Amino acid sequence: MGRRTTSDTARNQAMPPQPVAYDITWPGEARSAVGYATLLFVLLTLVDQAADTLTDVRAALWLFLGVLLFTVLWPARVSAAPGLLLSRGLWRQSGVRTDRLVSVRWSNGVAQRLVLRDADGNRAEIDPRVLVANPSLWAVVDTDARTSIERGTLCCGETALRQIQARVDEETARTVFKVSGLD
Repeated sequence: MGRRTTSDTARNQAMPPQPVAYDITWPGEARSAVGYATLLFVLLTLVDQAADTLTDVRAALWLFLGVLLFTVLWPARVSAAPGLLLSRGLWRQSGVRTDRLVSVRWSNGVAQRLVLRDADGNRAEIDPRVLVANPSLWAVVDTDARTSIERGTLCCGETALRQIQARVDEETARTVFKVSGLD
């Protein structure tokens, strides 16, 4: 049996835990983003070609609009491991220590977002529908949030967590009724 060295311990502490729960709806949403962007480009090009007004500049404009729609629709890929929530978008990745949360709040804006902050100053924004659609993801986040509450680090956000829990419970009940034929 080998002895653990200081460098082994440091390496293990630097490595983030492996995700145990993923957003299972992400692949479908990613395909939709690609499909809608492609459909917009094709339709605009076909209409322009039918009107006999298609030029290279207009085709480039339609392509730009398709790419722009793609970047707007591309979903963040959310995963969680004990103590960690990661959100990966097209250009950035954010992560928070869910066992050291200091606040959980709803963002003000057009799209509903849940903003999580940890004691290290890290911040992650996620769509609450991701947690509702993925009970295993919610279970990891909820367990760690309860740890934050017990430790006293979570200053504000218990109401937001209860609201998410109510949504998850409602969606789970709806799924059970649907599967059992009681809906």
